[in-house]
This record gives sequence, structure tokens and C-alpha cells, in this order.
Amino acid sequence: MGIWNLFSRKPFPRERRHEVERLIEELIQIGQREDFLSERPGSSFNAQCRHRRACEIGAQLHTIGGITLMEYVVKRVHKRLGATLATHLSYAWTDIGGWVP
Repeated sequence: MGIWNLFSRKPFPRERRHEVERLIEELIQIGQREDFLSERPGSSFNAQCRHRRACEIGAQLHTIGGITLMEYVVKRVHKRLGATLATHLSYAWTDIGGWVP
């Protein structure tokens, strides 16, 4: 983590920090366990083959901090899980609050 990241302003209100961090950790767990996309719907995945809970979290994050917070979270997922899962998350969030992968 660069020095700029240590001092840069987070894209969410300070009082929501714990909530946002909890949601990010939940996304990390989903990515590690199941992925954010599937080849077929069912179980944890909706009719568009997107992970239901990941989509709910995306909507919550959008409510808290909009597209800017969603971009921040995708970068955090990229850092923890790699480019492929970050891309899958981005596609799972298609159309949430106007999100475009």
C-alpha cells in the first residue's frame, strides 16, 4: 500500500467504516468460496447467473457511497483475490445503480 493510500479519503462516511469493511470481507469470502458468477442459475445464483448476496452487497454499497465506493471495493477485491474474480464481481454488479463493467 502506497503512502497516498494511507492518507487518501475513503469514499464512504467515517461512521460507516465498520459496515463497509464487513461487506468487503463478506464479498472476499463469497469470491473465495463460490465466485461471483456461475455458468447456470440456481442455489446462490440468480437467473442471470450472478451471486445473489454479492448483488445485494453491491446495492448496499451503492446506497452508502455510489459508484465511487463500488469502484473502490472492486479494487480491494482485485488486490485480495486477483483480476479474474474482480472482473467477475464487476459483471455481477451490472446495472446496480448504473454500474457498467
